[in-house]
Amino acid sequence: MTTTPTPTRLVTTTTPEGGVRVVGHGARFRRSRRSELLIWWREIDRVLLGLILFLVVIGAIAVAAASPASARRLSTSTKSLSDLHFFWIHLRWVTVGLVAMFFASVLPKDAARRAAILLALAMIVALVLVPLVGSEVKGARRWLWIGFSLQPSEFLKPGFAIALAWILSWRVRDPNIPVIAISIGVMGLVGALLMAQPDFGSTVLFGGVWFVLVLLSGLPLNRILWSMGAGVLALVAAYLFYPNATNRIDSFISGGSEFDQVALAMRTLLNGGWNGTGLWLGTRKNALPEAHTDYIFSVVGEEFGLIACAVVVAVYCMIALRVLMRLLDEDDLFTILAAAGLTAQLVGQAFINILVNLQLFPSKGMTLPLISYGGSSTIALLLSVGLLLAITRRNPYLARERFDFADLVRK
Repeated sequence: MTTTPTPTRLVTTTTPEGGVRVVGHGARFRRSRRSELLIWWREIDRVLLGLILFLVVIGAIAVAAASPASARRLSTSTKSLSDLHFFWIHLRWVTVGLVAMFFASVLPKDAARRAAILLALAMIVALVLVPLVGSEVKGARRWLWIGFSLQPSEFLKPGFAIALAWILSWRVRDPNIPVIAISIGVMGLVGALLMAQPDFGSTVLFGGVWFVLVLLSGLPLNRILWSMGAGVLALVAAYLFYPNATNRIDSFISGGSEFDQVALAMRTLLNGGWNGTGLWLGTRKNALPEAHTDYIFSVVGEEFGLIACAVVVAVYCMIALRVLMRLLDEDDLFTILAAAGLTAQLVGQAFINILVNLQLFPSKGMTLPLISYGGSSTIALLLSVGLLLAITRRNPYLARERFDFADLVRK
């Protein structure tokens, strides 16, 4: 018995010379995908992408340098961790994060906005569950176990910035919508859920992003002053009623003890001098409690020198400057606010971490973005970058008019 082969679906296309060419459906699909990738490559901010990938490479090297100290510190008599234990795990998380970054960056702007809003809603629900069924580590419940450990607050960061930008951009369509009051309600809900864990550091970061966005959206001067006053009152309340914040602020003001972890980080940072001791030759890092996460900047200073630290700081500054330059002639308020919020999160977290290592800020338990070892944080940060790349994509051949902030303030 013979079967009749299924006929191949043919499609006619026009050649550049004006002729007609018949191709198979599969060939057309492959060419369409290639065209989409070429459009993505043309529209994406390649300079920003290069800076991000440079930080990821620096992070892999830094985790390799810090991994032996943390692995030996966490090894027990029954379980011994290899020196590069955290480095190999970090590479797996980075790989997952880079895939997430790519798929997020190819999304159209509207799709990226919708995905981020859905992500924010899902993570708010997850934050409600954290105090009830979350895993407790060092006195705080910040993780959910869903087959793997998930930290909802990390994935809320990109969703929060984009959702807040979307809410504030409603003002362009209808100046009578109380977008500031709505944003205050959103910030209050997120802050309450974070402090229920408790997570004071993330609350401060989210509050800073909220302030940047409402400032850019045209908040009147009197409301800016009220917001600053409310922020100061919130910090005072945290100092009075949150013991962990009390201890960290008191330690920062008094300078800490000789064996305080921030003091240890500062000595580790300075131990390498300008050029560093060399990879795996640092000794001070062995005393750090979180060498591969919170205090990895100090490890970079010890093993690669203060010059390497200056390069890291410069790259973060270049990222902020590049996004600012990209937005100078932007004509859409949502794009300006979303990109500014995502950048403020990334760069703000970086400088908080760096200032803690320099003993210029109370310890917050924050990682150094794209450099520190991490699971949820690494994937969430690279996802944030992917959304930032998607939102700032633009056709280089289209002219734009700058958004008139003065007109928005008058409204």
